[in-house]
Amino acid sequence: MKKAVLTMNVLDGNFGVCRLAGASKIPEWVLESDFYSITKTSDELSIVCPEADVPGNVICERGWKGLKVDGPLDFGLTGILAGISAVLAGKEVSIFAVSTYDTDYILVRKKDLETAVEALEGAGYVILS
Repeated sequence: MKKAVLTMNVLDGNFGVCRLAGASKIPEWVLESDFYSITKTSDELSIVCPEADVPGNVICERGWKGLKVDGPLDFGLTGILAGISAVLAGKEVSIFAVSTYDTDYILVRKKDLETAVEALEGAGYVILS
């Protein structure tokens, strides 16, 4: 069976991956962002959003670029993230993945974006910028 070709779009801007204490409330500053993902556990409140929206006093890993997998993706599909992460791991590109109901987002360090795009295109993915 032939693997389906996936298209990915490079998102504008840079993203930050932030860590707040687990007891923290969701901060107002994130709710104004065009893109954000929030995960809360007993240990932490993790926020991904445009780095320009993150106040300077927040623990945040900055300098991430986003790649969006064109969706919506069917829940029956398997191996989407595994395939992408395997290609990028082969080039020693670290990722931070965010999944939504419709699709997946892959964040890579800004310095690794060119390597990531070349590797994914070489593996048959279509990358639009």
